[in-house]
Amino acid sequence: MRQKALIAMSGGVDSSVAAYLMKQAGWDCIGATMKLFDGGILDDGARKSCCSLNDVNDARDVAYRLNIPHYVLNLRDDFRSNVIERFIKIYESGGTPNPCIDCNRFIKFNSLLLRARALEYDRLVTGHYAQIEKSGGRFLLKKSVDEKKDQSYVLYTMTQEQLENTEFPLGAKQKNEVRAIAAEQNFINAEKQESQDICFVPDGDYGAFIERYTGKIYPEGDIIDSGGNILGRHKGFIRYTIGQRRGLGVSSNTILYVSEKSKEANTVTLSPENQLYSKTLIANNINLIACEKLEKPMRLRVKSRYLQKEQAARVEQVSDDTIRVEFDEPQRALTTGQAAVLYDGDYVIGGGTITG
Repeated sequence: MRQKALIAMSGGVDSSVAAYLMKQAGWDCIGATMKLFDGGILDDGARKSCCSLNDVNDARDVAYRLNIPHYVLNLRDDFRSNVIERFIKIYESGGTPNPCIDCNRFIKFNSLLLRARALEYDRLVTGHYAQIEKSGGRFLLKKSVDEKKDQSYVLYTMTQEQLENTEFPLGAKQKNEVRAIAAEQNFINAEKQESQDICFVPDGDYGAFIERYTGKIYPEGDIIDSGGNILGRHKGFIRYTIGQRRGLGVSSNTILYVSEKSKEANTVTLSPENQLYSKTLIANNINLIACEKLEKPMRLRVKSRYLQKEQAARVEQVSDDTIRVEFDEPQRALTTGQAAVLYDGDYVIGGGTITG
């Protein structure tokens, strides 16, 4: 009996080619597009989204061309509670979330994988650029061959069970190869551009989205300097993130950046860039992939933002759910809510959520 694979088809070129490659490899495939939210949560003037009706139609068109069944799965409730509301909660607490990590953690490799297993499919397949290897009795997460497209950072929460039951067919390919395969197969989305925005905030205005979704008004407050001097007024502290320079509405002889936010005082603090740097961070809610526990301090490389290059650091696990990272060089704008992901060469050791 042929093995069966459920392909998470977003309507983009990557997941479409992943489906093609699995079928070519002899798998019995079905395509599934996730319905994650209603259009009503979007601003009327911003309908561009990775989960639009057009994307569903593109996924269906590719599935038809591949002669595989295609289904739309309703995961709106899970997405609302585990992604959107977590996103809002972190902004309200003063942090800056990465909802793509939560979507992978709670939706793709939890809710969707559970659906795949319930339907008795052997593997969940996605178009992520990453690789899975087995070493001894443990599954490892490895960077993709295409370093510019590598997505291992947003996959660090994967468990051993999830890695065992997942395939990443694009991990060993370059993006231009993927485009070429899509063009050869006459896929409707062969030249489709990738969305650079968060799917449920396609216009990038997080503050406006949060106010629409919650019905709350986040009041204005003081913009201050590190000495407590008032420099101006902010438009609600949820609209600001650490390291931000643009849109502050403050005149100064020195270029200033957001260095701190206080929910309790409803203030946004600005500082010169040299005050944004620090050498240490604490991360909790950790997930380790390459081992069960960091038995002793390790020399690793750490990414504290998705687009940041890995930085040399000493990493120590200080409790069951917490790591401490000390960088060799001070890092700019370490931000609560973002992920600190640990690498040893091309392999992901694990990671956690920055808390301080």
